[in-house]
Amino acid sequence: MIPDYLVTHSGGFHADEVLSTVILTRLFPKARIVRSRAPDWITPSSDRIIYDVGGAYDADRGIFDHHQRGAPLRTDGHPYSSFGLIWKHFGRAYLQAIGIPDSDVDAVHGSFDTKFVLPIDLMDNGAIDPSSAGPMAGLTLPSLLETLKPVFDNKTPGADDEGFMAALSIARTLVEAAIGQRAAKSRAEGIVLAAIANAGDNRILELPMGMPFRPAVIKAGAEHLLFVVHPRDKDWCITGIRRAEEGFELRANLPAAWAGLSNGELEAVCGVAGASFCHNGLFIAAASSREAILAMAEIAVAEALTQGATASA
Repeated sequence: MIPDYLVTHSGGFHADEVLSTVILTRLFPKARIVRSRAPDWITPSSDRIIYDVGGAYDADRGIFDHHQRGAPLRTDGHPYSSFGLIWKHFGRAYLQAIGIPDSDVDAVHGSFDTKFVLPIDLMDNGAIDPSSAGPMAGLTLPSLLETLKPVFDNKTPGADDEGFMAALSIARTLVEAAIGQRAAKSRAEGIVLAAIANAGDNRILELPMGMPFRPAVIKAGAEHLLFVVHPRDKDWCITGIRRAEEGFELRANLPAAWAGLSNGELEAVCGVAGASFCHNGLFIAAASSREAILAMAEIAVAEALTQGATASA
């Protein structure tokens, strides 16, 4: 089905139909967006996809509402918004349309659904209170998109539609960027897993460039790894590996004596020519060459293992 019309409700808008429109307009760029509550428009027909309005959910008939009694639920019991329904039925095709490799489509679809789509579904249905975001409540994506609604006394004809289109442009940029980040993580995983295999029992993981590495380290069960090194612009970096997804505790810190030092001072303390910087937080350091950063990494590993042995004695 290639629709001529993408139909959602008129008046004030919310994040779910704006984000649904991002997906649908990418797949059907020639379709006209119609914002209406008129019965003639929100009745299923072969020439349209209707979403967030119409009082029914029937994918075969091209209608995706969630406000009616018996509204659709996810398998875990969480409610769908129109965005969740559109993502469920059109998300994979959207990912293919923006160039995500077929081999990554399912993983990116699932990740984006969990981290991006589901929160929109929950907030739109009142399943989570916006205040749960605390001081950040006004900076959530739904709140920010809704700031583009016309103010109460703006009675200019078409003001709601203008606001909707402005929100659509911003939402499109954010969706594409968020998916791009997830696709990049998927690409990085293959590179990191290969590097882990190449590292063997070494405590140091060397990567060809900076990239997300922790998910692959966890997936591989590489508990022995303590530090990651990689080139960065004109120098090389060593970074620690966080113990958990939340928080900043590392498997091993860089040597305490390096904290906050740079250039000659750092070289004198660590004994490595080319050592150029160590963050005061002991989670990242830099050097001018691969040889220098690997030497620093070996020193950091030796100290971390010694401290570990001392702590367990």
